[in-house]
Amino acid sequence: MTTTRQPVFIREVKQTDLHPWRDHWAQYQAFYQVDLGPAITERTWARFFDPAEPMHCAVATDGERAFGFVHYVFHRSTWGRNDFCYLEDLFVCPSARGRMIGKQLIEYVQDQARQQQCDRLYWHTQETNRTAQRLYDWIAEKPGVIEYRMPLDVAH
Repeated sequence: MTTTRQPVFIREVKQTDLHPWRDHWAQYQAFYQVDLGPAITERTWARFFDPAEPMHCAVATDGERAFGFVHYVFHRSTWGRNDFCYLEDLFVCPSARGRMIGKQLIEYVQDQARQQQCDRLYWHTQETNRTAQRLYDWIAEKPGVIEYRMPLDVAH
């Protein structure tokens, strides 16, 4: 008996994707050992559907199941004439890894960035995320940038 996998395609998120997205979003946060809480989760979800927001989400699906997501943001830059596209979050559920879904999600964002005539598509990952780095090293260049962070006491 042969099992055939349904093809996976990438599309813009829909309101009906809330529950699988939320489950994957929780797994993503657990991987990075953070808990952003319900207020940030709700605000993030709402931003995907606000036409005034530069934040977007696409999901990987076979029509029945969601296998992962990608979040990306268009923003201005002093380093380019046109906007840049920042791929902020990428997640593929562990049971679907190895099927090139992460690559498909990145290529979807690449296509969106080209349609918006962005000058650059870029993203970050943790130094310890070797699995993701194998994919990233294969499809993109590593410019050697080091990120620094400074917490800000801002009222929520």
